[in-house]
Amino acid sequence: MRGVGVVRTPADADLGHRLVAIEQGIEEWLDQHQPEVLAVERVFSQHNVRTVMGTAQASAVAMLCAARRGIPVALHTPSEVKAAVTGSGRADKAQVGAMVTRLLRLEAPPKPADAADALALAICHIWRAPAQNRLQQAVAQNRLQQATARHAQQLQRPGPAQQLQRARPTQQTQRAQQAQQAPKGRTP
Repeated sequence: MRGVGVVRTPADADLGHRLVAIEQGIEEWLDQHQPEVLAVERVFSQHNVRTVMGTAQASAVAMLCAARRGIPVALHTPSEVKAAVTGSGRADKAQVGAMVTRLLRLEAPPKPADAADALALAICHIWRAPAQNRLQQAVAQNRLQQATARHAQQLQRPGPAQQLQRARPTQQTQRAQQAQQAPKGRTP
């Protein structure tokens, strides 16, 4: 583990200033640690709309910082993180902190609890990323196969000029068809 930290902002500060402070903290960490990927908590519906908005805004800042640097972002829901670390998607903060401490062989649970949550998110991503990568590769391969099949079908279809020729028989073809359909003359 290289390190863990938490960016704190005053609750009574202007939202714009809080987001700038979060951005600066994230940029410093990105400069210092130069990660290959950034794992971010996926926002989902909660009972507390204020909590959802705050999480969404902080997540968006983290995603923006990563995008500027070309760093891929992986999103994980809180229940995915809890399940990956504790085995239960409904684990409480104390259980998450205890398992992070155990998994990383730390002497004490990370403080504050947000630091333990961040480490749990990293652990979740490390465990889930290989499966997600295989899934993304399978989806991409399937899309490529479908596109190749569509292209092959288009090559087999007659073009507009060929369709027009098939739709309009030439005069010679029409005469030949009429001659075949005309009643044969009687021979005495």
